[in-house]
Amino acid sequence: MRYWPLWTLRRSALAYWLLVDALALALVVYVIASLPRPEPAEIARFGVIAGTAGAVIIGSSIFSHRVGETERNPWAAHLCYLTAGVIALPGNLLVLLLFGPALHGVLAQRLESHRWVFTLSATALSVFATRFLVGWAEPAHGLLVMSLGATVLLVVRAGLIAAGLKLRSPRAAAEEVVGEPIDAVLGIVAVSIGGLMGFVATTTPVHAVMAAAPMALLERAAQLPQWRRSAQRDAKTGLANAVHWDGRARYELAKARVRERPMAVLLLDLDHFKRVNDRVGHLAGDAALSAVAVLLSGTVRRGDLVGRFGGEEFVVLLPDAEPSVARSVAQRVRLAVEDLAVATVGTDGREHLLTGLTVSIGVATTSRFGYELPDLLVAADAALLAAKGYGRNLVEMA
Repeated sequence: MRYWPLWTLRRSALAYWLLVDALALALVVYVIASLPRPEPAEIARFGVIAGTAGAVIIGSSIFSHRVGETERNPWAAHLCYLTAGVIALPGNLLVLLLFGPALHGVLAQRLESHRWVFTLSATALSVFATRFLVGWAEPAHGLLVMSLGATVLLVVRAGLIAAGLKLRSPRAAAEEVVGEPIDAVLGIVAVSIGGLMGFVATTTPVHAVMAAAPMALLERAAQLPQWRRSAQRDAKTGLANAVHWDGRARYELAKARVRERPMAVLLLDLDHFKRVNDRVGHLAGDAALSAVAVLLSGTVRRGDLVGRFGGEEFVVLLPDAEPSVARSVAQRVRLAVEDLAVATVGTDGREHLLTGLTVSIGVATTSRFGYELPDLLVAADAALLAAKGYGRNLVEMA
């Protein structure tokens, strides 16, 4: 238990995440214990909303599996039917609807289960905050109140999650914390469809199944940003992959050349990493790569472009970096990796704390090698080889 990834969070993030989880749990228990048994009409509405949402999500999942698509996250569909539940169901049946995203998280077998629990808790708090606004005992169905409720649901959920992610990684880019504009648009569409679905369910429940088609279309559309991000990210570390990093780096170097701004490239390679895979196992090696990626992103400066080139090799582009600044950043990264401890599981199935990782770093600057990316990478690679030749766990300037 002491090796859970949850305990690797910063103290402020850990306290905040646990507080959100505890508040959500307490609220759910209160709602279940305090509200009376639902009426048959309310149960019928629940059956229509849950059945329609379940058919859409399961059907889309089966289709995705058949065509070989990557892992999906039906968050927009969850928002859709939860909004319908806010409008059409009593609080205790609304709790049952929350089992939808909960069940998805369990079946998906997420590596960062604590992050999934936190997101679920933030969603639960935002759902009940919205219900309180539109009417706890009997929700109002006026256009203004429903629009305000949808806004509160989106803003509170996004705010709770964004605060947790920012505390977890203070240097994270804005799009990693609050998402991209397309995510906001999809959220608005989701609560709009959900609002219509909930309104129809309160009058003629069976007609709520008509929301299935737009919900299915929304569920598919919501995967597009994720697929685009997946194409740009390395699957094991979440960093920019080699192709995406290369394109971004060339663009930044071209801009820097026009403005005569100094730039630098760091090429990093974990020392003797094969020993980790051989001694502890490849899953432990993957955990170490992921931990190094998180550390690297949090150790370099805001605005630096971090990527993974493959294997145990990473690369960083440093904008506005004189040679002395580049060396300072590289040394900070080297010392941070040296102090890193990674909680993982060995091939024997036992918990294992992986320590003793080190990294060798080669540094190339535009002041010596110009603004062509291939020239900088060749120079940084030569410096990296020199660092390895001098005994490893070193920073060498090209």
